[in-house]
Amino acid sequence: MVSISTTGASGSNSQATGMNYKGALALLTSLFFMWGFLTCMNDILIPHLRGLFDLTITQAMMVQFSFFGAYFLVSLPSGWIIGKIGYKMGIVTGLGVAGIGAAMFYPAAALHSYGFFLFALFVLASGIVVLQVAANPYVAELGTSETASSRLNLTQGFNAVGTTVAPIFGAWLILDNANQDIASKAAAVQIPYVGLALTLLLIAVVFAFVKLPKIQDTEEKKAEGSAWKYKHLILGAVGIFTYVGAEVSIGSALVMYFGDEGLHLFGEADAAKYVSIFWGGAMVGRFIGSVVMQKISAAKVLAFNSVMVVVLIVISMLTTGYVALWSIVLVGLFNSIMFPTIFTLGIDGLGKHTSQGSGILCLAIVGGAIVPMIMGMLADNFGLANSFVVAILCYGYILYYAIKGHKHK
Repeated sequence: MVSISTTGASGSNSQATGMNYKGALALLTSLFFMWGFLTCMNDILIPHLRGLFDLTITQAMMVQFSFFGAYFLVSLPSGWIIGKIGYKMGIVTGLGVAGIGAAMFYPAAALHSYGFFLFALFVLASGIVVLQVAANPYVAELGTSETASSRLNLTQGFNAVGTTVAPIFGAWLILDNANQDIASKAAAVQIPYVGLALTLLLIAVVFAFVKLPKIQDTEEKKAEGSAWKYKHLILGAVGIFTYVGAEVSIGSALVMYFGDEGLHLFGEADAAKYVSIFWGGAMVGRFIGSVVMQKISAAKVLAFNSVMVVVLIVISMLTTGYVALWSIVLVGLFNSIMFPTIFTLGIDGLGKHTSQGSGILCLAIVGGAIVPMIMGMLADNFGLANSFVVAILCYGYILYYAIKGHKHK
């Protein structure tokens, strides 16, 4: 792990350091909330823009392709940039870019241009990518390596709060628009996203002026060699790819699975309530995980959760009714710690290559666009329940990573 020093401390060194670390962690938590919130707003945008522009489902899903495409194109450059300017300025830059992307929703709505909306989403997501590349390893470094996963799970818990709140906020301000004319529907996104833009820029100003613990190595000359030489990092990137792909696939399929495409239990409105429980379980699980991993190694917790998820999916595939429903909903609880845990295991021991390694791991988030497509093709041909076998294979790989793939010298 790279070394950290503090700036602007007062009093005894150990006491000041502790205060600075806690304050920095609290401030960083706001970032995790914001990008969780912004990411989940896509779930509101998709039906809204589909109705606004009379799109097919495939065309509407370009929202997700534009968003996740930023992870594929921007992650590696972000790691290089942060290696040059440092984590703190990387965070400020990410907030600024995301704020610009959110502000672009105003002219996109005024011009009534779907292409402009997609470009705005790409810019917004690019800022979020920079934030993730900077903030995830920064949180990991604010303390000992043994408790890095615990800290990241704590902050990811607030990310899950954002994903829980965003659909309620978006539905209230965007989907509940009573006006039916095209201009009013387009304008419905302007106020929420301009408000988000101002919030992001305000947070950027705070980060620009506040004194934070400084990770020394990110401001030194570029290290020799490359993060690509670390096998556990590359295997971790595959783990991120499979995890995000499986989670997005399951989350996207739940409403259909609970309805006519699977269990025949509910209509869409009632099914959505259980989708909220799915994401709420992820939120609760991250807070629990942050405590558990203070006592139990991150790899062991990851292995246990992987097994539990596979068992729950198999139960859901082989049963019907509420047993099948609650089995798949509980997957959210055990999903909870996987992303931050795989991430911290992947960047462990990278030293000066940490920022580049973080970029590689964020690049793998593109699995959220690819794996659902594979699952969708299987669902069309063999049924939605049977298509969950794709998720089982993904979690099977994560189990391998937890047992063996994460190990390094």
